Amino acid sequence: MGKTIIIAEAGVNHNGDMAIARGLIDAASTAGADYVKFQTFKTENLVSCNATTAEYQQNATGETSQFAMLKRLELTRNQHLELMDYCREKGVKFLSTAFDLDSIDFLNTLNLDFWKIPSGEITNYPYLARIAKTGQPIIMSTGMCDNADIENALTALYENGAIKENITILHCNTQYPTPFEDVNLKAMRTIAERFGVSVGYSDHTQGIEIPIAAVALGATVIEKHFTLDRNMEGPDHKASLEPMELKNMVSAIRNIEKALGNGDKNISSSEIPNKTVARKSIVAAKHIKKGEQLTEDNITVKRPGNGISPMRWKEVLGTIASKEYFPDELIEL
Repeated sequence: MGKTIIIAEAGVNHNGDMAIARGLIDAASTAGADYVKFQTFKTENLVSCNATTAEYQQNATGETSQFAMLKRLELTRNQHLELMDYCREKGVKFLSTAFDLDSIDFLNTLNLDFWKIPSGEITNYPYLARIAKTGQPIIMSTGMCDNADIENALTALYENGAIKENITILHCNTQYPTPFEDVNLKAMRTIAERFGVSVGYSDHTQGIEIPIAAVALGATVIEKHFTLDRNMEGPDHKASLEPMELKNMVSAIRNIEKALGNGDKNISSSEIPNKTVARKSIVAAKHIKKGEQLTEDNITVKRPGNGISPMRWKEVLGTIASKEYFPDELIEL
């Protein structure tokens, strides 16, 4: 298995403060994430003035106006460039999700490695078409989706120039936090089999167990929200990892990558020294005279495994002792 792409989702957890945004980049870099991802939008293009916040956002912020909440979290184009420069300085790659057509056009000038399509835009045909026409690789989340939604989105991407080999679908549940019983990790495999694309997982559960399990099931991309402090004000902090948790998640995923191996069942180099210690040999159960027949009464099986394998038991039974044996002495043929 290749290296899993780990996207540390800063999102809007910067609260509109560049110092916090830089702190998030510091944390993502320290954790060893591959990318730190922000969100790019013009509030006027994203929501209508009367759009309300989701229940989890209201619970977190007390805010009922989605427009007012997002306006405070908008990053300017110059701020994007500053954050990109800071990412380069810290050795972590910059990424952002566009939420409107103008933002797609802006991000397209930044030569990012790929597009990240959020779950909320999967039914937005003009948005999907604009991204597909760039010819760049695409990672698409599928929260709030069924198979028909995914198929329709892929059709929109394909008919506007995207190719299957450049698309990764992220299984996702868009509830913050996601109850464990609603995760349905096995759906990731179903998506891979049904649509013939690479798959990954965008996680909104509490803790780090589920994204780690997703890697064991074949996820090639993991996306996870993080924050500097879950007690900060803002819509997504409560369902985000704190810096040390993010670091632990990255470390665990890298260990899982090593542990998955190549699928062949062989004796590993690390266990070879234990083979002789743990396995057994055929030995004398009692004193045996030379010329005496070897039977189930006078031979037995004990550690270590540096003699005749007990798998040759039937071959040894009935043979004649070529020498005198004392208890626990290795039998020879």
